Amino acid sequence: MAEQKSTKNADTVYSTLLEMLDDRHWKYDRVDDQRLVHFTVNGEDIPMEFLIHVDLERDLVIMMSMLPFAFSPEKRVDGAIATSHANYKLADGCFDYEYETGKIMFKLTSSFVGSLISKQLLAYMIDVSCFTIDHYNDKFLLLDRGGLSLEDFMKSF
Repeated sequence: MAEQKSTKNADTVYSTLLEMLDDRHWKYDRVDDQRLVHFTVNGEDIPMEFLIHVDLERDLVIMMSMLPFAFSPEKRVDGAIATSHANYKLADGCFDYEYETGKIMFKLTSSFVGSLISKQLLAYMIDVSCFTIDHYNDKFLLLDRGGLSLEDFMKSF
């Protein structure tokens, strides 16, 4: 019985997500059997690709966006410090940094255990993610390419 309820909740959240994206007239790809949606948003400078997964096992909406570049090996320590500093400043979401590859991913989650997820919450998740990524992605890239020092990166926030 609990498994049926959890599946129904996940299906409801997934339907709400699709309705919200349709309300925005956004184009997206979907994988219904995995409750997964993929779309791209154009930012001020670098396009942002998103995956949203309605995770049945953990009762979570998981939004992820991999930045389209990686820190070069000689800048990976700076990348680790910069992502840590950026995360300290964030109210919602976080940047995950993989030191071995220099890749950065932004992630934001919301639980739907015993609750309903509204279109407004899903829209908030997308909007805050877009704002946050758009605010930081060019600065991370400039840091990697030598156009911004780590000190200036940290002073700019």
